[in-house]
Amino acid sequence: MGGYDLVLRSRRVVLPDGERPASVWVRDGRIADLAGYDADLAGYDEVPGTDLGDLALLPGLVDTHVHVNEPGRTEWEGFASATRAALAGGVTTIVDMPLNSVPPTVTVPALRRKRDAARDRCHVDVGFWGGAVPEHLAELPALHAAGVLGFKAFLVDSGVPEFPPLDPAGLHRALASVDALFVVHAEDPARIGVAPPSARYADFLASRPPVAERRAVQVVLDAARRTGRRVHVLHLSAADALPAVAAARADGVRVTVETCPHYLTLDAAEVPDGATEFKCCPPIRDEANRAALWAGLADGLVDCVVSDHSPCLPELKRPDSGDFGAAWGGIASVQLGLPVVWTEARRRGHRLADLVRWMASRPAEIAGLPGKGVLRVGADADLVALDPETEWTVEPARLFHRHAVTPYAGRRLRGVVRGTWLRGEPVGPTDPPRGRLLTRPEPPAGERSGLAAPPVDGSAAGIGRVHR
Repeated sequence: MGGYDLVLRSRRVVLPDGERPASVWVRDGRIADLAGYDADLAGYDEVPGTDLGDLALLPGLVDTHVHVNEPGRTEWEGFASATRAALAGGVTTIVDMPLNSVPPTVTVPALRRKRDAARDRCHVDVGFWGGAVPEHLAELPALHAAGVLGFKAFLVDSGVPEFPPLDPAGLHRALASVDALFVVHAEDPARIGVAPPSARYADFLASRPPVAERRAVQVVLDAARRTGRRVHVLHLSAADALPAVAAARADGVRVTVETCPHYLTLDAAEVPDGATEFKCCPPIRDEANRAALWAGLADGLVDCVVSDHSPCLPELKRPDSGDFGAAWGGIASVQLGLPVVWTEARRRGHRLADLVRWMASRPAEIAGLPGKGVLRVGADADLVALDPETEWTVEPARLFHRHAVTPYAGRRLRGVVRGTWLRGEPVGPTDPPRGRLLTRPEPPAGERSGLAAPPVDGSAAGIGRVHR
């Protein structure tokens, strides 16, 4: 040991092989060594150290599904506010979605504009998805070479005219055009009805039935099977699509699946009339469906949990009529995902190690960020001190995202972030921004055809390039 910048110790360090007392030694922004909780500090009196005691020490969470909306719709959300909220919630890396900004990230010049908008405004590290839309499919190889982590596609109306959907043939052409990860909003437009003007959540829910997801997931699986490409099903709501995913994996199809905190914790039967803050697409479903999603997480069929943070102007989210059909479909939750999921996971008998797998290590692996989401030698020293037992009540005015509209208002949650370090530096949501803009690292030779990004191996060679 030698030349360290920081030592953190805790009796509850969540490592890849489980939770145990340990100390984490940091040098030059990365984890340099892992040792026992009682490791001798003799000779290192000059190294800053913190004993967290019974606070849990986790890797910073990785949220690969965040709609920042800047440039173009910064009044909805922006890099400064979204990343400040992420940091407050224990998220140290986000990946920005390519739509809702103007222009959308569907060309190399648009990616440059997005990076320019983000530069020096980010409180956490930020990567970018590119977009796959019908008129710009020829741009995908160049956009991939420019460093996006993969491509977002819709099979249904995205809600914004700048980002039209692909039909099944278009999805096939997109996958065939570039060897990249495609993350897909999978709902079948032929199975989606027009939500009637209504303040009743049940009327909106009926317009987007589970069969719409099931049919669209099958389209995604078929395209992946024919092209051999990697696909990722975004924000899965309908658990009855999971048997098709299991069968496809058994056939060698390279498919991963995410779900979101709201699908795991909210129940359609409990949504009040006119409470349009609960609207999202695909929708929150019933308790039996929720239980099936938890079962999918437990057995690994659902890979990860990410926020789908999708804010908008309050007047778009909460129309005066309380009409679910007219309201914007999206839930802003990047700050709340950790305690929301932990509260329910703990109740169901899961451990912090499960939370870290679902919300840190697995999202990082899928997105191809091998230096993130794990406490391992060589990884970035992105660290979170969590008080996992303390309960608190969500007060919208204390949220950092731009507009304080949330379905979790007044909800009792368990788990408080007590400290955060970004590459070994202590950071807080009111500190100056220190986040970096990430780009896609090249995978090691021979690993480019794996199920997902290569697992984190702890080596410095896998750390992604950084654009300043």
